[in-house]
Amino acid sequence: MFKSRFISILLVFFFSTSPSFAASDSTKQVFKFYCAQCHGDTGTGDGVNVTEDFATEPRNFTSGKEMSKLSDADIKNVIMDGGPSASKSALMPPWGKTLTDAQADELVAYLRELCNCKGAE
Repeated sequence: MFKSRFISILLVFFFSTSPSFAASDSTKQVFKFYCAQCHGDTGTGDGVNVTEDFATEPRNFTSGKEMSKLSDADIKNVIMDGGPSASKSALMPPWGKTLTDAQADELVAYLRELCNCKGAE
């Protein structure tokens, strides 16, 4: 099981650096490609890579209570610089070399839609 999860993570990293990513993809498509493997298609933290022995529990983006504690800058920082940049899991990869600032901003806005909440100031 560990081996298949490790291979899945490697595939995500491999494809995330692929030049075939089109900047015109919608935010939901970007989310589905880069985030849903761990955070789930609906953002509840139940992605296909998450198993009983997964090292951490991915954030549930639909939890307004938890998401409202984070500023938009906090969220964008983790998207761009990865989990360790915010003392979170190293399993959350940095997407700063893959996604543009605009795409990260659009993802933050999409996550705010999922939680139906505003961020901390």
